[in-house]
Amino acid sequence: MVKPMAVRSLHNQVIHELGRLIVSGELAPGEGLPREELLAERMNVSRTALREAMKVLSAKGLIESRQKTGTRVRDTIYWNQLDADVLAWRCASMPTEDFVEKLVEMREIIEPAAAAAAARRRTAEQLETLATAYEAMAASANLDAWTEADLAFHEAMLHATNNELMVSLFSVVETALGTYFVLSARTASNFKYSLPHHKKVLDAIRRRQPEVARQAMVKMVSDSRSNIRRHSKKA
Repeated sequence: MVKPMAVRSLHNQVIHELGRLIVSGELAPGEGLPREELLAERMNVSRTALREAMKVLSAKGLIESRQKTGTRVRDTIYWNQLDADVLAWRCASMPTEDFVEKLVEMREIIEPAAAAAAARRRTAEQLETLATAYEAMAASANLDAWTEADLAFHEAMLHATNNELMVSLFSVVETALGTYFVLSARTASNFKYSLPHHKKVLDAIRRRQPEVARQAMVKMVSDSRSNIRRHSKKA
């Protein structure tokens, strides 16, 4: 069930190994973990390091410990789904169609409103940062460069809302969005297919046209979803 780990690993590596196993479903909800001494031996870590790791996984909602039944994996409803580690583990083991749909829904809710807010509140400096990200997208020669620039564009747009709560939200879901952008670009015949949509968003924010920016972002998200769905059907 759990592969031995190198002695150099401390509780952070225990956290990531067990977290990945849980989120990927290799350790299923309701499944019990081995007793502390056995698990520590299998993972080649001290019981102290294991206990610290268990505390972190418990705080993330992945496991629970009870006196009579021991430590068990919790149902997914209790997981802290917006925790950066949980998102990273989920992205590493997916994306499944269901997860992609949820990411699309999240984008549909957040990004059109963010585009409109950026058009209302952006500063000249923020607009320049957004334009620089767009230019990097246009100049990208491969998928990795495109994805990095794409993520920078969306981050710059959210910063341009001047809404610190929205900016914080981006920092939490950045891993998931990065995975989504890669998937969307990879399934397209041309990874730059969405560049015109980004240009429309940029122009609307530059001209301070909130509703135009909103609709341009709605169209961008919708086309991205359609592209991924077409690829899924072909597969």
